[in-house]
Amino acid sequence: MTRKLDRRRFVASAAAAAVLMAATALPARAAPRRFTSRSTAEEVTSGIELDGRLALVTGATSGIGLETARVLALRGARVIACGRTPQRAVEACATLPGQCIPLALDLADFDSVRAASRDVLALDSPLDILVCNAGIMAPPRLELAYGLERQFVVNHLGHFLLANRLLAPLRAASQGRVVVIGSRAHRWSLPEGLQFDNLDGSRGYDPRKFYGQSKLANGLFALELSRRLGDSPATANTVHPGVILTNILRYLPGWQQRFSPLARPFTKSVAQGAATPCWVATAPELASVSGGYFADCRPAVPAAEMTDPATARRLWALSEEWTGAWL
Repeated sequence: MTRKLDRRRFVASAAAAAVLMAATALPARAAPRRFTSRSTAEEVTSGIELDGRLALVTGATSGIGLETARVLALRGARVIACGRTPQRAVEACATLPGQCIPLALDLADFDSVRAASRDVLALDSPLDILVCNAGIMAPPRLELAYGLERQFVVNHLGHFLLANRLLAPLRAASQGRVVVIGSRAHRWSLPEGLQFDNLDGSRGYDPRKFYGQSKLANGLFALELSRRLGDSPATANTVHPGVILTNILRYLPGWQQRFSPLARPFTKSVAQGAATPCWVATAPELASVSGGYFADCRPAVPAAEMTDPATARRLWALSEEWTGAWL
């Protein structure tokens, strides 16, 4: 019985990999690959001009969010830099080149998400790039928001609500791109995957598994959004930026934080971590690529659970229910 189960899992994984690679196959005219895991955001966007483009980056006050916003602005984009408070957003904008619009956005507060989206819509401009970057990782104790585990709300539902409220300007762009920051940590949710019957943690809370669950939700969201954008030039993709020692690690136990500098040879710098998000957001060769998963500036293969269209549709339907009053 075990051998049959393992064989089915292998076949399912192989099929998922084939589907994913087809979805993320680069066009034949694409330039030869020239970037590596050590390329920086500036390097992968060299020669790209974003003058006249509007980009929005969540979590743009620190880490790879700030670096992503900086490099997009450096290439000429007008950048909406989102921070949890108005002050933090203003302070981030003060460090960026070019045109920057500070925007207060707290993804754990759906009223805040709705207010922020209204401000973006009031610009009456196409939205060329939406980078769903902000997130939290592995709070040691269970925290709830809207009756659901907080990582799931911040990392997935807040971005789900924001993107849905901004679909009109994304579709109005000549080629709108949604870049969802996922993680290889989506595999931490396995073998259970999305625990639809435990999204409130009432049946047990494991910080690591619940972070993985939120990252799995990110990928499934981008997959279904890609399908729904199929009648437009807009695209949606998920990226794994790499392991970067940023503020997202603040919930790690003290001993792990003290150990983290020893891991530097195996991690990326912030400039390197922002490379894949910036590449997927701007690369001309990815203009028609949607529903993919990328790492190190190349297509990658996630767990089969992140390529399941039925689960993606189920998550979307439930997400609409949970955020319906604000959509």
